[in-house]
Amino acid sequence: MSAPISNVRPEPDRVIVDIVDYVVDYRVSGTLAYDTARNCLIDTLGCGLEALEYPACTKLMGPVVPGTVVPNGAKVPGTQFQLDPVQAAFNIGAMIRWLDFNDTWLAAEWGHPSDNLGGIHPPADWLSRNGGGAGREPLVMKDVLTAMIKAHEIQGCIALENSFNRVGLDHVVLVKVASTAVVAQMMGLTRDEIVAAVSLAWVDGQSLRTYRHAPNTGSRKSWAAGDATSRAVRLALIAKTGEMGYPSVLTAPTWGFYDVLFDGRPFTFQRPYGSYVMENVLFKISFPAEFHSQTAVEAAMTLHDRLAKAGRTVDDIERITIRTHEACIRIIDKKGPLSNPADRDHCIQYMVAVPLIHGRLLAGDYEDAIAADPRIDALRDRIVCVEDPQYTKDYHDPDKRSIANALTVEFKDGEKLPEVEVQYPIGHRRRREDGIPLLEAKFRINLARRFPDKQQKAILAVSLDQAALEAMPVDQYVDLYVI
Repeated sequence: MSAPISNVRPEPDRVIVDIVDYVVDYRVSGTLAYDTARNCLIDTLGCGLEALEYPACTKLMGPVVPGTVVPNGAKVPGTQFQLDPVQAAFNIGAMIRWLDFNDTWLAAEWGHPSDNLGGIHPPADWLSRNGGGAGREPLVMKDVLTAMIKAHEIQGCIALENSFNRVGLDHVVLVKVASTAVVAQMMGLTRDEIVAAVSLAWVDGQSLRTYRHAPNTGSRKSWAAGDATSRAVRLALIAKTGEMGYPSVLTAPTWGFYDVLFDGRPFTFQRPYGSYVMENVLFKISFPAEFHSQTAVEAAMTLHDRLAKAGRTVDDIERITIRTHEACIRIIDKKGPLSNPADRDHCIQYMVAVPLIHGRLLAGDYEDAIAADPRIDALRDRIVCVEDPQYTKDYHDPDKRSIANALTVEFKDGEKLPEVEVQYPIGHRRRREDGIPLLEAKFRINLARRFPDKQQKAILAVSLDQAALEAMPVDQYVDLYVI
């Protein structure tokens, strides 16, 4: 006779407790994390402003019921929308991610930690417009930066050793978990309520990666983070009512996350939570391209100039070999027809062909008008990827974290150009000195897309001043972005 199943409610899973202890108790020290978080903030908001130029994005913006305005609600930068914090999180999360141009974290799992700003920004704004809530002081922008640092850390540290893509799950599960934790803390939930909120995020249904891969690649990958952040805010609000959580959501035999969705394996961790991820995050500065291709695009830009100097064109090319790392091949090495912009910005052959032909790679280059150029597909057919095991090793090495690509061009007459190798993209920590001025220039360009000169200057004056930004009330900063 089988033993009855115990109905004794267990203590919360250690993974959940560690997340909550970190969110509640950890104090971020030093200036590097906050300096980087400020740069991350302006870059992320700038990406959202650029996305507003694309009707495919803006058709998803606004309230669920057209015309709805929420008094003292959260404002959506670059628009006139003022929404409840759940729908504002969807709006801002979708804007941020639409063009695949915000920051990146690459490890066993990849993802975009600044996606969490879609969850952090609206409740911080909403709470500030309502006096902080529950007798708390109104929030200032340093509170937003702190939440960003912690959300980056939760998402990134779990990603270091645990591959969700290998079991078919999308990385936005980590956005949902991280955002839920920091938003719950921001809203003033008790420790037990934050534990419940994080458990609700894990027990939620998780997104499949179907929309990121052939033959189904599509635009949901551009609003998946908005979906995750809006759900995070909703779950934090649910937990705030005292709604119960599920303490062994990860470890419960048969019904827990590990058994149902993670092949029965528990998570493993490389390091404790601190500020490592924000300090080492990868910025996308020069090219709106999937990050595993960033160094390949940079190499292609160099080769474009060399072709011109050699009096050659892409029509002379017989073959291009991309020496690369395993994750690049698994995610973006793609042959065959590309049916939409989301398909194209996840194809390394496309992202190399365009700069070789045009000497650029812009967000608009993924649109149908550019993709119709027959030279692009003709050149794609002549581009092959080959794994370099050392590149793969260095990609996973925590002391290097390179994302290397090397391109070799062979011509029909048998001649070759010297291989062009780029190990670290311009947005890598090892290239911060070169990268930050370009990141600020990118922000200026994105502000100019949406705002008149006087408003641009007001935003820049505070955004480029660490002390001024940290001290500013959140709602006052957000108001700078209203059109």
